Amino acid sequence: MTSTLQRLSVRHWSLAGLAFCALMMLVALGLEHIAGLDPCPLCIFQRVAVLAAAAVFLVAAIHNPRGRLGAVVYGGLSLAAVIGGIAVAWRHLWLQSLPPDQVPSCGPGLDYMMDVLPLRDVMAMVFSGSGECAEIDFLLMGISLPGWTLIGFVVLALAPLGMVLSAFQERHAALA
Repeated sequence: MTSTLQRLSVRHWSLAGLAFCALMMLVALGLEHIAGLDPCPLCIFQRVAVLAAAAVFLVAAIHNPRGRLGAVVYGGLSLAAVIGGIAVAWRHLWLQSLPPDQVPSCGPGLDYMMDVLPLRDVMAMVFSGSGECAEIDFLLMGISLPGWTLIGFVVLALAPLGMVLSAFQERHAALA
C-alpha cells in the first residue's frame, strides 16, 4: 500500500478529486434540471464548495508540483474547500433535523439577497437558516440530499489527504 501511495503524484490525486467533483456537480445539476428539485441557499453554497475544490484540483493537476511543498499547499487548499462543504452540509442537516416549530422562517431568495446586501450579511442570513433549507424534498435510502452531499464531501476529502500523505510518505521513504 505504501508503495502505491508513493507512486501517485499530485496530478493523479488532483485528477481523482476533480473527477469526483465533476460527478458531484453532475448529480446536483441532474437533480435540478431533470428531477426538478430547486436548490436552496445552503445547497448553492455546497455547490460553491465543490467548485472551489475542483478549481484547486484543476490548478494542481496542471501544475503537478514535484516537491512536498506543492502537495501540501494544494492538498491544504482543496481540503479547506472540502471542510467548508462539510460544514455547510452539516448545518443543512441540522436545520432539517429541527422540529417544525423551531424551523426559522423563510427569508428572501438568495438572488435578491446577493443583489441588495453585502456578502457578509448574505452569509450570516443563509447560515442562520431558512425554512426553505429545512424542507426535505428527496430521500434516497432514507438519507436526504445534504446527507448524501456530506458523504460525498467525506469521500472527496480522500484526494487532498492522499496528496499530503503521499508527499510525506515519499519523504519518509527517501530518509529511510
